[in-house]
Amino acid sequence: MPSVSTKSVSPNGGLIICSLLSKMYCSYCYGDGQFKQPDILASEMQTFVKGKLKEMGFPGFIAGFFTKGIPKLERWKK
Repeated sequence: MPSVSTKSVSPNGGLIICSLLSKMYCSYCYGDGQFKQPDILASEMQTFVKGKLKEMGFPGFIAGFFTKGIPKLERWKK
C-alpha cells in the first residue's frame, strides 16, 4: 500500500512525518500525495502490473484477471 506523507509540527518545534495509507491506490501508482506517473494510461499500467505479478510468480492468466479492473479505477474515470 502507498504512503502519503504529511508534515506537522511536534511539541518541541521539530517536524515529524506521518505516513497514511491510501485505500484507493497501491504504492506503484501513488505516493507522497501524488501519482508517481501522472500521464500513464490505464493500459500501460495494466501491462506494468501484469509484469510485476509475473515476476512474483503468478501465472499470466491470473495476472490478467487481477489487472482487468485497472481501467475502472477512479484515476482513469472521465
